[in-house]
Amino acid sequence: MIRIKLCGLTKKSDILTADELLPGYIGFVLWNKSRRYVPPEAVLQLKGLLDPRITAVGVFVDEDIKKVSRLLKEGVIDAAQLHGAEGEDNIKSLKGDTGKPVIKAFRMDEKSDVSMINESPADLILLDSGAGGGRLLDRRLLSGVKRPYLLAGGLSPDNVKDAISELSPFGVDVSSGIETDGVKDRDKMRRFVEEVRRCEKHD
Repeated sequence: MIRIKLCGLTKKSDILTADELLPGYIGFVLWNKSRRYVPPEAVLQLKGLLDPRITAVGVFVDEDIKKVSRLLKEGVIDAAQLHGAEGEDNIKSLKGDTGKPVIKAFRMDEKSDVSMINESPADLILLDSGAGGGRLLDRRLLSGVKRPYLLAGGLSPDNVKDAISELSPFGVDVSSGIETDGVKDRDKMRRFVEEVRRCEKHD
């Protein structure tokens, strides 16, 4: 089964749509420089509406690990996704302190250290093209990656089927690709999930 993560959800209608679609994960951005930022108290309220079968992931960028740990322990989020320069010690500390899953994001380019990706103590890794403009990850950059990964960057309902066919990821992560004018679009969310599940039926 291809895991699906719908990221950057910010309001009640986003959650209710996710509850209908039942992706494996949804993401709340807890980095206050993002336009999709949701403060922890609002995340807790939204998570109360979330189907318990869906894992709520908090997305952080160079946040104090103690704060991340606290939010995990308090049940504000179920898992943490780290997008900054957090090192292996931070990841090990977070896992040991909370017993909760940790996802580490890596931006892939020619300079990426594949050994660091393969050896990361994170439970799951996310590989991001970081290119913007709807450009997908270059398959050549993945040649040395030896572990399952979430594919992110440039995905949309229109291209996710091709991306899965070409790259065979463990899962896919989407945010801007399911938005219209910067707001989550119910129809695009539905289409994205349907396209991924259509790929599963053809496996």
